[in-house]
Amino acid sequence: MKFLIPAFLAVVLPLPAAAQSEHAHMSPYAGEQQREIKSLSAEDIAELSAGGGWGLAKPAELNGVPGPSHVLKMKRELALTADQERSAQRIFEEMRSEAVAEGKNLLAGEAALDAAFRDGGIEADHLRMLLRRTEVSRANLRYVHLAAHLRMARVLTRDQVKRYNELRGYGAHPQP
Repeated sequence: MKFLIPAFLAVVLPLPAAAQSEHAHMSPYAGEQQREIKSLSAEDIAELSAGGGWGLAKPAELNGVPGPSHVLKMKRELALTADQERSAQRIFEEMRSEAVAEGKNLLAGEAALDAAFRDGGIEADHLRMLLRRTEVSRANLRYVHLAAHLRMARVLTRDQVKRYNELRGYGAHPQP
């Protein structure tokens, strides 16, 4: 019995280490190779297809410049006038329309990049062209969202902007 326990431990204790070393090289991307567009999740694709913000307007949002989507959701708390609500709705609809179109361009660019690598044989010049196309689209999409924030800030009063930021949990911000 004296020898049986140490022998058992000598066999059993290394098992977790062996299992761990088997997964030591596992990529955090494992499983993502099944994605339609490898660089984008299904949620990313849905957000871009719907004209969603995809976090592209954070420089405006987190610096106290309101976005039309959130303003419309908080119209009662912000006490929007009828004119302000119409303006916010117009800004939102224009932004969404442009964002859906540009989101499709970005998705097409990411799909082309993905296909080029999947098909193999991609050369540096082709890669550079695909990246430029995709990044120009991303910049255009970001502009659409950020510009909507600028337009929205001109519609609201200082007090409404302050209240917006309080409601969003951002605290006090300099007035845009």
